[in-house]
Amino acid sequence: MFTGIVQTKAKVNAIQDKEQFRHLILETEPKHLKDLEIGASIAINGCCLTVVDFESQGLVHFDVIDETLRLTNLGQLNPGDRVNFERSLTVGRELGGHIVSGHVHCTAEVTQRVDSANNCRMFLKVPPEWMEFILVKGFVAVDGASLTVGETTDEGFWLHLIPETLGVTTLGEAAPGSLLNIEADQQTMAIVATVKRVLAQQQAQ
Repeated sequence: MFTGIVQTKAKVNAIQDKEQFRHLILETEPKHLKDLEIGASIAINGCCLTVVDFESQGLVHFDVIDETLRLTNLGQLNPGDRVNFERSLTVGRELGGHIVSGHVHCTAEVTQRVDSANNCRMFLKVPPEWMEFILVKGFVAVDGASLTVGETTDEGFWLHLIPETLGVTTLGEAAPGSLLNIEADQQTMAIVATVKRVLAQQQAQ
């Protein structure tokens, strides 16, 4: 479980590709691996990955299988790229974002980006089957960052990003054509599914 508050940007140190499989080695400051154990969960671009190895100099290893590569942008990473990095939530830690599972639902394409002196607007095109769970002023995790949904259309939604978010996360590097991982808010999904089920039952009576 995660909060959507990205702790740092890690660098892709190396990639080992096999058939429908990818081994990622990421590099970060050693302080971000303090008290880490093999088997721990870390959100990389919002995708919950299991630590399979780590090294004291700040290298951490993950195995990424075919289903994850299909649903996320992790298959597009190259050595030198940067990713959003968040350790899992611990008891007593401030919950500054929203509850994020690390289970990416789809990717969204950045189709527009509008920068001004102190603001950035970005439009994300989302597969239509997921738009019913993305509501104005609701929560959404974008590459692991907990964000508030702006205006919505049938095709996607706008993000309004402050300089802090652009600096701390990789969203500052996103441009038209970039694919970003999307996790819809789990509570919104549960409410929508419940309402649809109740309406269907009423119509069947």
